Amino acid sequence: MKNKLIVCLLIAFVVFANSCKREEQGKSPVDYVNPYMGNISHLLVPTYPTVHLPNSMLRVYPERSDYTSDLIHGLPVVVTSHRGSSAFNISPVSDKGFNLQPVINYSYDNEKITPYRYSVYLDEAKIQVDYALSHQSGVYRFAFENNGPNRLIINTRDGKLEATGQSVSGYQLIDGGPTKVYLYLETEQATQSAGALNEQTVDQSLLSVEGRNKAILLEFQGNRIDLRYGISFISSEQARKNLQREINTYDVDAVAKAGRETWNNALGKITVKGDCENNKTIFYTSLYRVYERMINISEDGKYYSATDNQVHSDDGKAFYTDDWIWDTYRAAHPLRILIEPEQETNMIRSYIRMAQQSSDGWMPTFPEITGDTHRMNGNHAVSVIWSAYCKGLTDFDLEAAYNACKAALTEKSLLPWRKVPNTELDIFYQEKGYYPALREGEKESIAAVNPFEKRQPVAVTLGTCYDDWCLAQIARQLGKTDDYQYFLNRSYNYRNLYNSATAFFHPKDKDEKFIEPFDYRFSGGQGAREYYDENNAWTYRWDVPHNPADLINLMGSPERFIKNLNQTFREPLGRGKFDFYAQLPDQTGNVGQFTMANEPSLHIPYLYNYAGQPWMTQKRIRMLLKQWFRNDLMGVPGDEDGGGMSAFVVFSAMGFYPVTPGSPTYNIGSPLFGDVKIKLGNGSVFEIEAKNCSDENKYIQSATLNGVAWNKPWFSHEDIAKGGKLVLVMGDKANEKWGVSFEDAPPSAEKP
Repeated sequence: MKNKLIVCLLIAFVVFANSCKREEQGKSPVDYVNPYMGNISHLLVPTYPTVHLPNSMLRVYPERSDYTSDLIHGLPVVVTSHRGSSAFNISPVSDKGFNLQPVINYSYDNEKITPYRYSVYLDEAKIQVDYALSHQSGVYRFAFENNGPNRLIINTRDGKLEATGQSVSGYQLIDGGPTKVYLYLETEQATQSAGALNEQTVDQSLLSVEGRNKAILLEFQGNRIDLRYGISFISSEQARKNLQREINTYDVDAVAKAGRETWNNALGKITVKGDCENNKTIFYTSLYRVYERMINISEDGKYYSATDNQVHSDDGKAFYTDDWIWDTYRAAHPLRILIEPEQETNMIRSYIRMAQQSSDGWMPTFPEITGDTHRMNGNHAVSVIWSAYCKGLTDFDLEAAYNACKAALTEKSLLPWRKVPNTELDIFYQEKGYYPALREGEKESIAAVNPFEKRQPVAVTLGTCYDDWCLAQIARQLGKTDDYQYFLNRSYNYRNLYNSATAFFHPKDKDEKFIEPFDYRFSGGQGAREYYDENNAWTYRWDVPHNPADLINLMGSPERFIKNLNQTFREPLGRGKFDFYAQLPDQTGNVGQFTMANEPSLHIPYLYNYAGQPWMTQKRIRMLLKQWFRNDLMGVPGDEDGGGMSAFVVFSAMGFYPVTPGSPTYNIGSPLFGDVKIKLGNGSVFEIEAKNCSDENKYIQSATLNGVAWNKPWFSHEDIAKGGKLVLVMGDKANEKWGVSFEDAPPSAEKP
């Protein structure tokens, strides 16, 4: 028995060692990307193994009900929104064993996905599929095990398709219209016949179809079919031009090779060195996810805008859309400021164009291919804009941006998931400085309130305070002194909901009385939405990212702040997991009441830096990265909303994080790698060297920044804008003297 135990321990050691094997020579950044990481969710939405080029219009992934499903629903052509279903569909069919249907469900095996290539064996159909793509076009190769006749079924879920010779073109309505996605497709092999598919028969007299779930069938001789296609949001003719501009071959290998190079150029803007290969996979997979959004939809100098349903000239500046700003303003946009400044500038220009093209002039909140859907709460585009401007990206119309942001914050209702003018709740907010809450069982009287999303009064108030602070900074930059003072004063409205007896942000009714009785874990119904949003009061206790210093003052002292912060990570769920997650399904990835799985929590572990215990930030960050982000199918703790959470991983693994987007500062954490080099967009390089870095050596013992001794747990954007080097000497025990002076704490908002 003793010998067996020793053998088991040795096996366990080998498995662990292999899980963190040393650097492999000859691997490039894209080789570390694992698109399957997180494809099985802890509870809600998983990641998708997306094939695309960085920020490109064309994205695909296998359509299946779940990663564990053994069936895929045809073959993809284009995904029209992040995590949305595919438009169109292609089903290759042998003449043996399959009924003809608009879309065929395939059993599959040996699937391989990289960011730039997809291959799969349709085992029952006996067809090998290979695919690669460019920015607006793709190429498929189908190898059949029989010599034919073999067929392609091309489906539009809701639209029109027409066959002409060896090509098929048409459009699909997106979500019922009016936005359309267009297709132009052509094959290398000549078609033997073509026709409309109808009830498992082919009508060769009909070469066009229109409506829901209609399909064109093409028939070929031989055991191979090669096709290439372009997509467009403008027209089928533009889709053809996009294809001809990008792909002049049917060679999947050649297209994949070009895609691989494109990815290496993007991911190679950050190079990391360290002993653990899995850490590199986690890092580069996270960086790949940040590049999923926004997407560039300019086509030969034009773009379709769903804001006014018109085609516009892009004036030489690429137009971007598809952004869930509630998620991405926190870290994804700040990361692009560093490594993709031109792209980030064009994204902000795109926001401004959307506002100017709209009938109301409001800055968008969730701009997508189909328009601004205004999901979640807040108006956080103002954060994206000021965060870029204060870090030196100034080549856009700040005055126009300010006007659109101000209109959104003062004319548009703050209600979640609604895009309507101010309601009486908003008038109340402007007069009283907080969004009023209903008591338990009190009937909603405001018709505009979303019946599922509720008022979310605490989340709305706190988010608006931060937005107001960002807007105040823009007003000051533009010399609008009165506006600056007005919005700066409003940025302190969170104080109106602070309950000094409990040290939580606590909902108040319209009579300015706290809602009682109250449970900070479970009050608020489904997702705590009657008072908060997706997360309970323990998360929103810390939702003052622009002013941690004032939050320390509200709590009475740094010691109490630290105690409350620690308790967030230690407070029990309070119920069994079944009951807890039945009410708060978004609040997964728990460490106590802290949730690693939802974006409002991302800055919380860095708050120790503001209260004199930066070593606790170092400890928490390393613990959270190790516990919740792994190179496996469940390696992402919650919804990855298009780079929002992944950017946290990228920053934290490098060793710093933008706690306050809109402040040109970064908090220092604890890097995963011994050396990180960031190619800044201006041609300079910023390097972080962590001497003695390892799993055990997570604590900073001393530091230098650009050759000067550094005793602050933060640095400014100016410190690194022209390149430079941060050197951290790491150890296995906390240095409780480094970075602890309150004079050296990261900056917070100015006083009103």
